[in-house]
Amino acid sequence: MSEDREHLSAEAETLQPAADERSAKKAKKEKEKKPVWREILEWVLTLLVALMIALPVRIFIFEPVRVDGHSMDDTLANGEIMYVSKTSYGSFWLAMPWWDAEGQQNARRFTIGGDPERFDVVICRYPDRGGTNFVKRVVGLPGDRVAILDGHLFVNGERYEEPYINDDYRTGSGYLFPEYTVPEGYYFVMGDHRNNSNDSRYIGPITRDMIMGKVTQVLWPLSSWRGVPNGLKVQ
Repeated sequence: MSEDREHLSAEAETLQPAADERSAKKAKKEKEKKPVWREILEWVLTLLVALMIALPVRIFIFEPVRVDGHSMDDTLANGEIMYVSKTSYGSFWLAMPWWDAEGQQNARRFTIGGDPERFDVVICRYPDRGGTNFVKRVVGLPGDRVAILDGHLFVNGERYEEPYINDDYRTGSGYLFPEYTVPEGYYFVMGDHRNNSNDSRYIGPITRDMIMGKVTQVLWPLSSWRGVPNGLKVQ
């Protein structure tokens, strides 16, 4: 028994310095805790790095945009979030988020990639509407002759059936539109809900640098995840 007590005592004496050493290290770490200003600086730097990564992605690759309104029914629904691709074509404005509408409207604009095709679904901006995004379909390219007769689209004298148009949307304010020649460098855009869309029939055609990118996918809600047909393949 005496030997056992001596053995336990020896073990306790061996463990005690180790415990004391751990306590000392813990106390030292608490004493060396980073000052508040340094933690704030690290957070700011982290946010700046994240912004430096996210901004080029948003400008040159893609950005998510929410559908606001019913002008693209039934192709896109109000509240859905779209994937807007910049890899085929797009544009960006050197404007700051806090600028007013006039400042954003007059910001320097740059185009990237190629040009939209007829029947592409695009995110665009309008003259005198600042940084507001609109989602529309390109129906007229530079030089095209565009008209609507009895609710049907004619381009250069050819009638297009437009299967994405709900027949209920072919009557009303968009029933007739006299032939219009799109100027060079401009694009004619319309909403798929022809009776509920403020588009080139009213605001006129838009320039290439007002087209921000092509809508290729619906991302949200997940139950509505789907591709968005573009170009002549929608015919």
